[in-house]
Amino acid sequence: MADLKIKFCGLELENPFLLAPAPPADNAEMVARGLEMGWAGVVLKTTSVESEEVILKYPMMTGYDFEEKKVIGLGNIDLISERHIDQLEKDVVFLKKRFPQKMIGVSIMGKKKEDWETLVKRLKAAGVDYIECSFSCPQGTLGAKPGAMLGQDANASRTVASWVKNAAGKTPVSMKLTSHVADITEIAQAVKEAGSDAVTAINTVKALMGIDLETFIPRPNVGGKSTYSGYSGPAIKPIALRCVAEISRKVGITVSATGGITTWQDAAEFLLCGARSLQVCTAVMRSGYRIIEDFTDGLKNYLDEKGIQSVEEIVGKSLPYIVSHDELPRPKIRSRINLETCEKCDQCYIACRDGGHQAIELDENRLPKVDDEKCVGCGMCYSVCPVFDCIKLVAIE
Repeated sequence: MADLKIKFCGLELENPFLLAPAPPADNAEMVARGLEMGWAGVVLKTTSVESEEVILKYPMMTGYDFEEKKVIGLGNIDLISERHIDQLEKDVVFLKKRFPQKMIGVSIMGKKKEDWETLVKRLKAAGVDYIECSFSCPQGTLGAKPGAMLGQDANASRTVASWVKNAAGKTPVSMKLTSHVADITEIAQAVKEAGSDAVTAINTVKALMGIDLETFIPRPNVGGKSTYSGYSGPAIKPIALRCVAEISRKVGITVSATGGITTWQDAAEFLLCGARSLQVCTAVMRSGYRIIEDFTDGLKNYLDEKGIQSVEEIVGKSLPYIVSHDELPRPKIRSRINLETCEKCDQCYIACRDGGHQAIELDENRLPKVDDEKCVGCGMCYSVCPVFDCIKLVAIE
């Protein structure tokens, strides 16, 4: 079968899949179970110096459902780990001894230069393989909001990245970026100039998860109050995929992708957009560590079917096809509907009538018919059709 080994920041991973710094990566015993199942490594949940007070509030998780699709997104008001650097040092030693071939990384967050440097030096002494810096948590407040604000300021990001890299020396470091900026490539370029070996994109997206219409209290309800959540899961994948592609195209720095990786297909898309490692959290919380088998088996089968020998061959392969709007061609596209598989649900008719170009009519049997004179090939009917492959968009010239 195809080889899933991949180089990331000078480290050879057995496959691209890493446990992201989140609840599934918050203690060594839990992580060990995941690594035994086949994960290539872990980035342990974000830690801090012992003097940093971390107070978590519960409940902290809110699922976002859309119609019949359960939990297309997950909101959390979690903060960094309550477990400080003294405990993480022990975790690194334990995991490296037990899994010498796996990548053992740790995410860190500091308030000032001395904190960042202390965290890095202590982790290096413990034998860590990789250090990730959280510049981007959109929920909660720690001190002077060191994560949320840092990743939105190119100069601040450059400065802290230089502190971390100088302290890390040859140990690879990555800065975890936020999509809450006008141009994520500006921040990526800044940390690259500071010596960062990679960037991680993206962190969760700041969100208000919904309102209980009976009590008027937003979710999650924490003792009658609520706050903004960090939104993750399948719903943020398009945002994360765009950020990974932009950084890969414009900055030329190694990227670890995270945000909405739920299936092997998602994984392949992020690799095609330039990612060299894939960090997963929400899917693990939904399906357990065993989801790694679905990821690796699916990715291997996909590569085999395409006749591709190694996962390395697909990294960035889609980037040449991403251009500006002005550079897009102008083919003449029309909608084509397979009446044999049509379920007469009227979705294409309604969408085109009230949100398109009134190009679809229903015949006496309630079957849709496309008027090529009105149709422009916008794709709305294709997008709403519930039947796979019933509607196609074809070039007619």
